[in-house]
Amino acid sequence: MKEQILPAEGKLGILMPGLGAVATTFIAGVEAVKKDLAQPIGSLTQMGSIRLGKRTENRYPKVKDFVPLAHLNDVVFGGWDVYEDNVYKAAMHAKVLDKELLEAIKPELEAIKPMKAVFDKSYIQNLDGTNVKTAATKYELALQVMEDIRKFQEENNCSRLVMVWCGSTEKYIEETAVHSTIESFEEGLKNNNTLIAPSMIYAYAAIKSGVPFANGAPNLTCDIPALIELAKETETPIGGKDFKTGQTLMKTILAPGLQARSLGVRGWFSTNILGNRDGYVLDHPDNFRTKEVSKLGVLEDILQPDINPELYGDLYHKIRINYYPPHGDNKESWDNIDIFGWLGYSMQIKINFLCKDSILAAPIVLDLALFLDLAKRAGMIGIQEWLSFYFKSPQHAPELRAEHDIFKQLMKLQNTLRHIMGEDLITHLGLDYYQELVDTL
Repeated sequence: MKEQILPAEGKLGILMPGLGAVATTFIAGVEAVKKDLAQPIGSLTQMGSIRLGKRTENRYPKVKDFVPLAHLNDVVFGGWDVYEDNVYKAAMHAKVLDKELLEAIKPELEAIKPMKAVFDKSYIQNLDGTNVKTAATKYELALQVMEDIRKFQEENNCSRLVMVWCGSTEKYIEETAVHSTIESFEEGLKNNNTLIAPSMIYAYAAIKSGVPFANGAPNLTCDIPALIELAKETETPIGGKDFKTGQTLMKTILAPGLQARSLGVRGWFSTNILGNRDGYVLDHPDNFRTKEVSKLGVLEDILQPDINPELYGDLYHKIRINYYPPHGDNKESWDNIDIFGWLGYSMQIKINFLCKDSILAAPIVLDLALFLDLAKRAGMIGIQEWLSFYFKSPQHAPELRAEHDIFKQLMKLQNTLRHIMGEDLITHLGLDYYQELVDTL
């Protein structure tokens, strides 16, 4: 398949609905890396290596040297936001990065100004903004976003574009008839159907324009039949949903280990405090419900109580998120895990994770943007399940069960890269090393 991958020539435009803490931390980080002011730590595409062939061959190239990714110097940024602040002002307001670092890249950040956003207060009750689009119908709003995409590409001389949703969590909705086909969805846009969220308008505009789209929030967004169908029709890669950052990252690391050792779990209580815009939005019960559903599925899908009822059949899983302004972007999570082992004897695990949410999310945005661009150039269309590694609630084919085990997700991602580059897949079986020794005796 290697010969079918188009080269990463020209500029890659990365468009983001939502230029808040995550997006500005991502943009500022890339600009800092370009100036050799920092390292892209946390980015698999920039820092990660991949094994090729047998262990005895000792081939471990960097991912960026193995697959033809866009170079960071060829990346340009754009986006939409309900607030008019340029990226420098927005980053200063977010208070994630040090002022000294932001000052060193101030001209680059000030040059990026948000386009007017698609906004519906009924979907995010706790936010207000004046930098918003107006139109008679949601279809006209989608056309405006498509025009924004076209103009950005032209004005920035981009050969390719990708879009990554970095906006806030919308209120909880479930899939209905309006989401079932392209025709019903477009009709719904023209009729201002209340069950078409702003994020869906962005996703529709991107996919209709052939621009790869990833959803970094737990919203339905592109995880509906209509937009999956549209992605196939326009041959566009899509993926989501909800960046896997703090507490859920820890769960997808720890839970597979407990399950691998056949240790039982009676209860897993998780609580969070955070004080950024995301925390403020999630302080509303409608928006928290969307996030809760995304986070709850992780343990159940890893531990599979239906298959292992003796170990996980009585699992009690509770999640809390509390808005706490003094913490700002510094998220703190506590997990109490009640486990049991040999002969049913009880044990406990306690985790206190003090993380910076946007610091963990920024490299995810970079990797998704570069990998989606690669997928587009490699002719990979529709749901990119191999990118599940980056999501709390991975988008997948309806007949499949979601894979949340981060180690299996990484194996899937790496084998996908090996496959498209014409390298042998790695199973980690390893018997051939020892069989060869036996055969020589």
